[in-house]
Amino acid sequence: MVNVTMRQLRYFDALARHGHFGRAAEASSISQPALSMQIKELEEALGGLLLERSARQVALTRFGEELAPRVRDILRSVDELGDFARASQDRFAGRLRIGMIPTIAPYLLPKITKNLTRMHPELDIRVRETMTPRLIQELVEGRLDTAIVALPVSEPSLTEVALFDERFLLVRPGSDEGTPVPSREMMREMRLLLLEEGHCFRDQALSFCNMQSAPPREMLDANSLSTLVQMVSAGIGVTLIPEMAVSVETRSASVSLSRFRDPEPSRTIGMVWRKTSPLARQLLQISEVVCLSAGKARPRQATRGQRG
Repeated sequence: MVNVTMRQLRYFDALARHGHFGRAAEASSISQPALSMQIKELEEALGGLLLERSARQVALTRFGEELAPRVRDILRSVDELGDFARASQDRFAGRLRIGMIPTIAPYLLPKITKNLTRMHPELDIRVRETMTPRLIQELVEGRLDTAIVALPVSEPSLTEVALFDERFLLVRPGSDEGTPVPSREMMREMRLLLLEEGHCFRDQALSFCNMQSAPPREMLDANSLSTLVQMVSAGIGVTLIPEMAVSVETRSASVSLSRFRDPEPSRTIGMVWRKTSPLARQLLQISEVVCLSAGKARPRQATRGQRG
């Protein structure tokens, strides 16, 4: 019988994901020599080499590549056993891994954490902030319990719960205060500042302006809304920001804010989790806390993909 431990499988999964002993060891909270020893013991137990080692990086062997998705399935199933045990209890306690996109986390996270801690003091809340594709990947692989993103994500294995709609506002230099609000057609002729590739908010802004790609006048790809607003304040161009970001991002910037005429650009904020998650009932309760934290009411018939 093959003698393999869960610890070894988790270390191998970390190494397969990071492709580097140092980063995998840091992510696993273990020393690099200890990680290397555990991987070597796993290779001996399985009777084959999992890695091609070099001074700078680690590559999986063919055997390692075939093993990696099986290991992820095992780890996900084990984690779901723990979730099943927690779901059977009356209280909501233990680890809760929440992912959020960068255009939501700075504005909602403090309120969500405060409310969840108050309502469920035994929860160990762990937050991951990154862009939607990475969140969905980590959610499907079982490394997150849920994620708060802009819908839809259209992943068949996930349940989507719409929470609330949020409008976008136009941010212009302070000198534009009181001038007419441009139409979406006029926006195509302006210097529109956007988030860098990969942010769904960038795609939503381009969609509103009926653009397939960034306009030639664009001078900046930023990785935060804060940078965009400060560049507008400097007179470089205009941008769009979601309503929840207004109070935080414009308090120290000399800019003017305007609403568009109907139909206003907007996005739907929602939560997603695996259809197989034993925590589905608890996560649905948490979705109510998210709405409470945002000061919004969740729309009726807002759940898609939930197994009955």
